[in-house]
Amino acid sequence: MLRCQDCEFFRTRADGSPELLCDPFSNIKEPECLSKWQIAQLGVIAKSHEATLEMYRRLAPLQEKMFQHMEREIDEAEDADQWKRGNDDEEDDPDWM
Repeated sequence: MLRCQDCEFFRTRADGSPELLCDPFSNIKEPECLSKWQIAQLGVIAKSHEATLEMYRRLAPLQEKMFQHMEREIDEAEDADQWKRGNDDEEDDPDWM
């Protein structure tokens, strides 16, 4: 079995992590290479998922503030339009005068 370190499609990044430059559709040398490539891609997917979760954690407070602001705006608009619906409680109450 060919070791990735001995392959021409292997490179070590500046931080010491491995980088596989092989393309599973054109230049896989051995069947094991495909398995190794798939495992490496799982690491990339996991890092992307973690970055997405971190972005959502940062945006969640801002999103909550936006929702609260929109709810206040909607409530104020509904209160302002109350006269259009004709729901005057004062007319129904005989003690209002």
